[in-house]
Amino acid sequence: MVYDPENRKVLYEYNSDKYFTPASNTKLFTFYTGLKMLGDSVPALRYTVKNDSLIFKGTGDPSLLNPYLPESRVIPFLKQAEAELFYLPPVVQETFFGPGWAWDDYNDYYSVERSAFPVYGNEVTFTPSELQEKPEAFPALFREALTADTLLQKRIRRDLFTNQFRYPKNFSKEQTVPLKTSAETAIRLLSDTLVRPVQILSINPNITFQKTLYSIPTDSLYKRMLQESDNFIAEQTLLLAANEISDSLRTGIAIKHMKEHFLKDLPDELKWVDGSGLSRYNLTTPRNMVRLLEKIKKEVSQKRLFHLLPAGGRSGTIEKQFKADEPWIFAKTGSLSNNYSLSGYMITKKGELLIFSFMNSNYVVPSAELKEQIEVILRAIRNNN
Repeated sequence: MVYDPENRKVLYEYNSDKYFTPASNTKLFTFYTGLKMLGDSVPALRYTVKNDSLIFKGTGDPSLLNPYLPESRVIPFLKQAEAELFYLPPVVQETFFGPGWAWDDYNDYYSVERSAFPVYGNEVTFTPSELQEKPEAFPALFREALTADTLLQKRIRRDLFTNQFRYPKNFSKEQTVPLKTSAETAIRLLSDTLVRPVQILSINPNITFQKTLYSIPTDSLYKRMLQESDNFIAEQTLLLAANEISDSLRTGIAIKHMKEHFLKDLPDELKWVDGSGLSRYNLTTPRNMVRLLEKIKKEVSQKRLFHLLPAGGRSGTIEKQFKADEPWIFAKTGSLSNNYSLSGYMITKKGELLIFSFMNSNYVVPSAELKEQIEVILRAIRNNN
């Protein structure tokens, strides 16, 4: 579907009312959630000071010691605190994987677990050592959890339920592996970084968390999420949103709120179950995507929006496509096996802004062929409008 928002006119459509698996186009719904429910800064901690204790709980903020995001204010804040530090885990834990995720992808960088209090992006990066066979690890704590395995080929493998890692003798290329999350793992990493003890409260002290510490600008999350299609940040953004309206960090709370309050006017019923689009349970239509993009356009300036989205030929997941002297496509990709979508904005030869959504499901040709033909079609639309 191609839509002219200025004249409120559909220029082209084909199967725009049919349902497709959006994959990472789902992150556009997550982005809109952030725009509607979060402010300009990310809430990092809810905390209170009681006697000589500083008690805090997580909000889902993914930025703490995350190597892909700006430095969080949490570490300086906790380092400078004179009180003893206590972490209160949530009473109700969100499942570490979303509904419909592929469990056997657990070792792959794109399947990072969700949690209330992420540290180091809930992942560990291994790099070949120049001096030893055993790889280096970041965070370094996990190097001690590495053991050699002669049966492995090239890639490190984490045990399914623990943070024990096996490496091949021919390990030669940097690899990022998701962590098995827990409050204990997060606080161990935090204590090691702070070089001071942080204790976990096993009993809920029934206190009110009166204060909030903010960490980084929310646009830092959105830019990484949209341009690099960061699944972890997308999932944590919905937990952050849920934390704004509930004591429970549950993805479903944020989704239900958005559907009831801000997405009622979509042309078609929306099937939406996670923040990243990793689930094949997500279903939507091209005309839903166009309506969503129209809503997003009303929330933010064009300059800011185009700064956050991947730009054709310049940045993000479409850096190698749509090349031109000046970018004319600003759009989000969505890829799962046999599914590819591209939804966003285009600037025509006449300088007009159009909104489009191009969704493909259940194909068996190489996705490169599909992308090539999508570009041919979108260039033709650009040149004739």
